[in-house]
Parts: sequence; C-alpha cells; structure tokens
Amino acid sequence: MGLLDKLQVELNRAGRAAQGALDEGRLRLEIFRVRQLADKAAQALGYAVYRARLKGEEVEVAAWERLAATLRDHEAEATRLNEELAKVRQPAEDSPGETPPATAGAAAGAAAGAAAPQQATDQAPGAPADAPSKPI
Repeated sequence: MGLLDKLQVELNRAGRAAQGALDEGRLRLEIFRVRQLADKAAQALGYAVYRARLKGEEVEVAAWERLAATLRDHEAEATRLNEELAKVRQPAEDSPGETPPATAGAAAGAAAGAAAPQQATDQAPGAPADAPSKPI
C-alpha cells in the first residue's frame, strides 16, 4: 500500500472519529436541554400541588393531567435520546483493531509503571523503604 493510500485511510478514520464526536456532543446537548425541560415541568407540577395544598384544596384534574403529561413526554424523550447516545457510542467502543492513541499510551504507561513503581517522596536513592521521608 502506498503512502498516499495509507494517508487517505488515516484521514478517513480521523474524519469518522470527528463526526462521531460531533454527533455525540449534539446528542449530549439535546439530552441536557430535554432534562432541563423535564425539570421545569416537574417544578411546575410541584408548584401547582403546593399552591393547591396552601388553599386546602386538591390540584384540578385537568391541570394535573396536563402537567404530568408534559413531564412524562420530556422524560420519555430524554430516555430515547440516552438510548440513541448509547448506540452512537457503541460502535466506537466495539471497533476491532483500532486502539485510540490515548488508550495505547496509557496501557504502555501502566505496564512501565508496574515494572518500576515511582514514589512521590524525596527519599534518597537506595534508602530502605521504611525509612522516614517527606512527601513532595
């Protein structure tokens, strides 16, 4: 495979990764917006109950149904968007043979760290492990 072919493959892969990140970000913003709407609907329902109880009455059935339906709709939309987000994230996590650079570096660092653990002290080299030392 020529250099230009390899470059094209890598550019396509990077483009797909960037598009996936944009899609995920868009979904997260939409989920946040819908959750805010659900919170406002729950707040309105709570205020309606509070005001009715202050007057010693019950919430009108029509008002209760309207407010509860709005809350249910927003919660259902948030659930649907969360499921969509999980689907968008799943292919990125399941892609075989593609290890993100950050993961590969972290794995290499973890392996190196396991071989020679570092202590965050100013202990003199060669001093016994139980020797008193000051943390850095």
